[in-house]
Amino acid sequence: MSQTHAHATPAHPRAAKPFYSSFGFQVLAAMVAGLVLGLVARNLGPDAAGNPNWLVQTLSTIGSIFVQLLRALVPPLIFTAIVASISNLRQLTNAAALVWQTLLWFAITALIAVLIGIALGLIIQPGLGTAVVADVAKAPATNGSWLDFLKGLIPANVFGLEASTRLTDGKASTSLNFNVLQLLVISIVFGVAALKVGDKAEPFFTFNRAALAIVRKILWWVIRLTPIGTIGLLGNAVAQYGWQTLAQLGWYAGAIYIGLAIVLLIVYPTLLLLHGLSPARFFAGAWPAIQLGFVSRSSVGTMPVTESVTEKSLGVPREYAAFAVPLGSTTKMDGCAAIYPAISAIFVAQFYGVPLGIQDYFLIVFVSVIGSAATAGLTGATVMLTLTLSTLGLPLAGVGLLLAIDPILDMGRTAVNVAGQALVPTLVSKRAGILDQAQYDRAGGIDALDASSEAVPA
Repeated sequence: MSQTHAHATPAHPRAAKPFYSSFGFQVLAAMVAGLVLGLVARNLGPDAAGNPNWLVQTLSTIGSIFVQLLRALVPPLIFTAIVASISNLRQLTNAAALVWQTLLWFAITALIAVLIGIALGLIIQPGLGTAVVADVAKAPATNGSWLDFLKGLIPANVFGLEASTRLTDGKASTSLNFNVLQLLVISIVFGVAALKVGDKAEPFFTFNRAALAIVRKILWWVIRLTPIGTIGLLGNAVAQYGWQTLAQLGWYAGAIYIGLAIVLLIVYPTLLLLHGLSPARFFAGAWPAIQLGFVSRSSVGTMPVTESVTEKSLGVPREYAAFAVPLGSTTKMDGCAAIYPAISAIFVAQFYGVPLGIQDYFLIVFVSVIGSAATAGLTGATVMLTLTLSTLGLPLAGVGLLLAIDPILDMGRTAVNVAGQALVPTLVSKRAGILDQAQYDRAGGIDALDASSEAVPA
């Protein structure tokens, strides 16, 4: 062998990807495209028969298909992820302490968020002087109550299926839906029971891990469609509601986003600093999950990316991240279950002139901290809002005032939810002395598609 060939060829650094291939850029471009197409569709107006024009129908169909794809993956993702997370607890020596600390910090951050929501509602008073006409408000077809919430925890069948029937033009149609709360309970019961069975359940855990990898791979394919789904979702929202509705609820929307910004940019960094952690490193590591949560409006759909960045970028042990993130994706909702219902309840009370006493504010806190599982990690937070209003005895017709701009609000709410779902495991790991500090300090921005692909086998 010659001297020339004896030396290894120096490795060349991997070429940086062009900016247009970045997932973040693609989503940003999709939001701009959706905004423009939505305005064009709204200006076109209805067709000659009074039906939505072809562009509105196209945008609506694209957005609906994307959300439907995400929803279709929710049941197997929840079951396999929760069972796998319980299985991973076997590898932790202090599992019980970590579980309780996780639940405690879920409650602490939710309490802080709901108090901020109440304060903003009282300071900004978004329900006073609003231009929304009360005649357009109507009660939602379904609403949450504490009795329904408690009954909903008890599975009606092993699949968590529920049937609903609707009458349309005199014709009855029945559809099947998954109850996410019941799925969560079923998954926990199966996981704990399998742990109690012992070695005989090992084939079940092996099968579940394989099923989880398959579901995550399929979800990764759906995530790659996010820019297309964003065009449909945002474009349809603009075409349907326009700027006038947003302007009418401007103070309300502003209060929601101010609250979300305070939690995301002040509360979370403060908690990180109190634990000796760099906020900049946290956001650099968690950003892929936060941005995906913003555009997908689904904490459950973002779960694999959240778990991946929590483990690979933030230094949380895999065994603990695999427990805390799936649990948080279905129950940890600082945006949807704390800030949003608090400000919304105060808005409805002010709009209808219903005075709230100190006991009502305590009820808002209680519902937000204890009842957050009712939101269940899906797009929209109507159940949590109606649960809060019914607990306070406020008119459920107030929900009709707020649903018009809910898609726009839901993007910010879900981003905060996802950030909190990555934050709590990081704080608990730091307090328990199991956080990989060196890995956390190396946290850097990575693309959401890279994070989601790392969460599944190639």
